[in-house]
Amino acid sequence: MNFEHLIQINDPLNPFVESMTREQLWEGLVLRAEQPQLFVMGLDSCKILSRDANVLERELHYGQATVRDRVTLEARERVRYDILPTAEYVGGSLTMTIEQPDDLQLFLRFEYATTLPVSTTDQDAVQTQEIVKSAYRENDIDTVRLIRQYVGAKQEPGPLH
Repeated sequence: MNFEHLIQINDPLNPFVESMTREQLWEGLVLRAEQPQLFVMGLDSCKILSRDANVLERELHYGQATVRDRVTLEARERVRYDILPTAEYVGGSLTMTIEQPDDLQLFLRFEYATTLPVSTTDQDAVQTQEIVKSAYRENDIDTVRLIRQYVGAKQEPGPLH
């Protein structure tokens, strides 16, 4: 199953949405790659096994389950997560791409590629697909919300600044 959607980061027509720079959004995406436990519910820990220029090899621990993935960072453009397949887990990928059509607008595109079979006739399969898509969308909205909080916390004057 492939799925993609777009989240608008800056909306010049909505004064209630705090604007973010491309650099701030990028810093948030890097934070998510390096400290995913801040963003992913149920993730107990993350161990970075190796770091080579723009690639991180990670081991993620969810209770008794361990998942390995590779994160590729393309500076200020995109982050790609590739889950390494094992006997217990199927592989898949998530790519987050920053899109900036002009100086005022900023978007984040989420693209998922999974091995979940696609069906348009089996009602149970269709319902499962919609549940998975909804969960992805909600998780991505949370990611953007947490990045906004991180950016806001960095901007607030305090005793450490």
